[in-house]
Amino acid sequence: MISDLISDQIGKIGEKIDLSYYGSFSAEHCFAYIHPGNKLSTIVGFNKKVDEEQVGKDVAMQIAAMNPVSIDKDDCPTDIIEKEIEIGKEQAINEGKPAEMAEKIAIGKLNKFYKESTLLNQDFVKDAKITIAQYLQSKDKLLTVSAFKRYGLTN
Repeated sequence: MISDLISDQIGKIGEKIDLSYYGSFSAEHCFAYIHPGNKLSTIVGFNKKVDEEQVGKDVAMQIAAMNPVSIDKDDCPTDIIEKEIEIGKEQAINEGKPAEMAEKIAIGKLNKFYKESTLLNQDFVKDAKITIAQYLQSKDKLLTVSAFKRYGLTN
């Protein structure tokens, strides 16, 4: 149990530890990244073993830097999609566009949102000419991200 692990660590370091949240997932191969300053960390799971450690580190760092909302557009939460469509419609109407065009404009803005906010569709921070999906494909045609978590400390 988590509470036993916390008690064990408290006994070892002599400091009280208060855990407000934790999460878990299962994946074939995982990589973790802790950003300098220890206030931001990520863990990323892959569908298979990653031969190059740098690939895992690069993707974990991408998650830290770009804070994606989901792995791909197919697993983006519906409440976020609905909110983005509403924002897109509202912006189009406020810009004077006809209401019947607002839906199409909102869908276009949603596609831009997917590119910027879903991990596999984001531009790779180390090479903006390719996406994370393309980066992974260049390393292993069958490699993809199966899960990720991003944690940050608040003051």
